[in-house]
Amino acid sequence: MSEKSKAELEANKLMKRLRHAVGDAINDFGMIEQGDKIMVCLSGGKDSYAMLDILLGLQKSAPIDFDIVAVNLDQKQPGFPTHILPEYLQALGVDYHIIEEDTYSVVKRVVPEGKTTCGLCSRLRRGILYRVAKELGCSKIALGHHRDDILETMFLNMFFGGKLKAMPPKLVSDNGEHIVIRPLAYVKEKDLVRFATLREFPIIPCNLCGSQPNLQRQVVKEMLEDWDKRFPGRIESMFSALQNVVPSHLADPKLFDFVGLERGQELPHGGDTAFDKEDFSAPAAPANSGKVINILDNRSRDTEALSCK
Repeated sequence: MSEKSKAELEANKLMKRLRHAVGDAINDFGMIEQGDKIMVCLSGGKDSYAMLDILLGLQKSAPIDFDIVAVNLDQKQPGFPTHILPEYLQALGVDYHIIEEDTYSVVKRVVPEGKTTCGLCSRLRRGILYRVAKELGCSKIALGHHRDDILETMFLNMFFGGKLKAMPPKLVSDNGEHIVIRPLAYVKEKDLVRFATLREFPIIPCNLCGSQPNLQRQVVKEMLEDWDKRFPGRIESMFSALQNVVPSHLADPKLFDFVGLERGQELPHGGDTAFDKEDFSAPAAPANSGKVINILDNRSRDTEALSCK
């Protein structure tokens, strides 16, 4: 087999893996439904480009109909290349909107010199995107956070926030009016890096605002990358843990009734196993209740039946 053929084979395997990872996340969490209008938030980074690319591919073959509109927020950062995204999206033929809001000046005026601007910038950006989603009549807002982002957030909350909390693949927006989805929740960042190179996405640098890097997140990111190299499978196991939570074996009285616990009571996950030898077998896949649409099924025009996952 020639080097070119090998490269094409690897590219096809990567595309298939990404497509299935996104499709599985959509199915497991009920992210997309018949008639949805999805606002895909496009930043110009590899993750959001990949998310749009994969969702457009799924849209063509999915057994349901849903619309996609790409939205970019131009925050008037000095040096932002305003031509790149419109040219790219026009070439794709996808419906898109560029929203111009000078949040850069607001942040620079409010935040003292030397302090990180990311928190305020994020809140302003989120409020604008919620407003735009409502104006466009979108039922879902898609963000490009991947599996590594979710795990990094979990450790940041543990180390610095005192919370066992990550990024959920699906949630209600802060204002309660929208459903936010993260279709890349099952996708590895290193796969997105390779995919962006293969697709030759016109990446826009993420440091145009001049903000300081999030050093805490970078430290956690490097920790996870080191673990991934030295202990293959650890990252996958940690992400599985997020899908297999046992409240009775943690310590939050708001999630489990420790006060009302009585002798003889049977717990769904067993009692005290502190003296037992741990069995670290692979966790079972999360069960879905009821019927769901499998976004990976090929579109069928001959039947209206919905497949079960």
